Amino acid sequence: MKRFRSLAALGAAAALTLSACGGNDDSSSETTEGASGTTKITVGASPVPHSQILEFVQENLAEDAGIEIEISEYQDYVLPNTALQAGEIDANFFQHIPYYDEAVADNGFTFERGEGVHIEPFGVYSNTIDDIADLPDGAKVAVTNDPSNQSRALYLLEDLDLLTLEDVDDPTIYDVADNPNNLELVEAEAPAVPKLLPDVDIAIINGNFALQNDLVPSEDAIYLEEGEGNPYSNILAWNSESDPEIVEAAQTLDELLHSQEVADFITETWPDGEVIPSF
Repeated sequence: MKRFRSLAALGAAAALTLSACGGNDDSSSETTEGASGTTKITVGASPVPHSQILEFVQENLAEDAGIEIEISEYQDYVLPNTALQAGEIDANFFQHIPYYDEAVADNGFTFERGEGVHIEPFGVYSNTIDDIADLPDGAKVAVTNDPSNQSRALYLLEDLDLLTLEDVDDPTIYDVADNPNNLELVEAEAPAVPKLLPDVDIAIINGNFALQNDLVPSEDAIYLEEGEGNPYSNILAWNSESDPEIVEAAQTLDELLHSQEVADFITETWPDGEVIPSF
C-alpha cells in the first residue's frame, strides 16, 4: 500500500438473543440485571464478524466480568447509531473510527468509544477478471455511497494507479483529478455493493459484507487492502449519557474485546487475514 491518509475527526445462564434487523422491541437503555446480578448490555452489531466476536465474549468471558451481552443485529450502517442515541440499545459494534468520527460530528451524538478491536480489509472483487491489470478501459466500478467508506475505496483505487484524487480530506467520486482509464464509478449502499458484481467489472467491498455474501477475501479478492498501518479499526461505541451502570458495563465489554482471548479467537477464526486484530 502506498499510504493511508491521516484522518481527522468508530451470565452464561441467560440465553443469548439474536434479534432481527433494526433491533428488538424489548431492548432499552434501562439498567437491567442479568443472571446472578450481572449487568445486561444490549449491543447492536453487524452479523459478521462483529456478532461472532460478541458471541465468543458472551460464551467465554462475560460472566466472570459481571456482564451479560444481548446482541441485536443490524444489516446497515445508519440504524445502529440512531438506535444507540435513542436508547434502544446500550452500545454498538459495527463501525470503524473514521465513520464514527464523521457520524458524531454530523449528528451531535453523545457517544464515547473504545480503541480499535479489528480490521476488515477492503477488497477488489470481480466476476470477469482475475488480475487488476486486465481491467478494461471504461470499466464499471462499484463503490459504497457513505462518505468515509467511499473515500477508503477511492484511496484503494488510487493506490492501484487507476485514478488520481484531489488533495482534499475524505474525497468523494466528485474529487477525482485524473481518470486515465475512464472508470465509471457506480455508487450503492454498502450492503448492496456485493450484489452489483454481475453488473460491474469490479466492486470495492467492505470486508464484513464480503463475508456475509460468501466471499472469502483471501481467496476471492483480486486485491486486498493492507492491514499494517490501517486506520480503519472497528470499535465499540456507547452513549456517555446512559445510566452509569450501563456505561461501566460498556467499558468492561470494551476491555474484554481487547483481551488476548479475543485476539486469538479472531486469528483462529479467520486465519487467512479476512479479519485482523488491531491491538
